Amino acid sequence: MTLAIIGGTGLTQISGLRITGQQSLETPFGAPSADYVFGEINGKQLIFLARHGNPHRIPPHKINYRANIWGLRELGATDIIAVAAVGGIGPLMAPGHIAIPDQIIDYSYGREHTFFADDLQHVTHIDFSEPYSATLRKRILQAAHNSGIAITEVATYGCTQGPRLETIMEIKRMAQDGCDLVGMTGMPEAALARELDLNYANISVVANWAAGIVAGEITMAEIEKNLQVGMAKAVDLLKAISLLPELTLV
Repeated sequence: MTLAIIGGTGLTQISGLRITGQQSLETPFGAPSADYVFGEINGKQLIFLARHGNPHRIPPHKINYRANIWGLRELGATDIIAVAAVGGIGPLMAPGHIAIPDQIIDYSYGREHTFFADDLQHVTHIDFSEPYSATLRKRILQAAHNSGIAITEVATYGCTQGPRLETIMEIKRMAQDGCDLVGMTGMPEAALARELDLNYANISVVANWAAGIVAGEITMAEIEKNLQVGMAKAVDLLKAISLLPELTLV
């Protein structure tokens, strides 16, 4: 079992990761967001990729999701934990909080969203009823329990196009649809991992209340401040995950 971490906004590198190497890779779908970094946490090896590049420069709708996921599979990853900064919609989703979503609604558009598009021998469909790996989610939840990190265990992630933030009425619609979180990178990343039979789960770090949930304008200064707190918790959670024997690289 080989674990990969995809880091989102606020997580272009993992503190405490002992880097053992890095590799650039060209895929049939172009170049990934950044070089793949190999490292160790608590003696456990993993692969890390900065989703938005390093430095952070690629907006959500321009990320080459297909190259990112394909490259991880080529390098031997079997399990992917994707860390993402999100807005909070549900009443428990306060800034700095961590949620482990179990469902997703895709509001994005115009993205290259499948590997099964060209030169096919037959039309291919995947079951996406449960978009996140139940086994990998359980491991994350167990690590949170072991380390005393407060999380929400069930939540629906709504993926918007970006890079702009949403309007108040868009968030109201998403709340009516059942979304607890709003982010911009959850799809097609999750579906692409499923197409390649990779276990995939998400750690959502709430950076701000979504539009209209509380009064006032959403500012980048607010987001950055909240991410410092939330991403520190996420890194602690990743370190706790690395202590689980099920994720030991053999």
